[in-house]
Amino acid sequence: MEVDITLKETCLEITKRYEMHFLEIGTDKNHVHFLVQSVPTYSPTRIITVIKSITGREIFKKHPEVKKQLWGGEFWSDGYFVNTVSKFGDENSIARYVREQGIEDEYTVLHKSEQLALF
Repeated sequence: MEVDITLKETCLEITKRYEMHFLEIGTDKNHVHFLVQSVPTYSPTRIITVIKSITGREIFKKHPEVKKQLWGGEFWSDGYFVNTVSKFGDENSIARYVREQGIEDEYTVLHKSEQLALF
């Protein structure tokens, strides 16, 4: 789907401008799932705000028909779920959680990358 391609390309452009690295981008019927690595100076709220605002704007610009199809004309809902890597959850458990949120046969991986090394 063209919107999926725009979403992926926009996220990869975000990586070039912000200290964010998309480890995985996936979609199912009506959800988008991101696994993002970033710097500690970016709060989870800032990361979500950057991703939602830039991707929403670019998708509406390149696919104006999408806005007409959406309830209320907004690409993203107000809600989101964030989890961070800590002693209570490592990257693998968070990645598994993200993948299991969608219906397995409807989940499509748009982008997958390796975690960046610290040194």
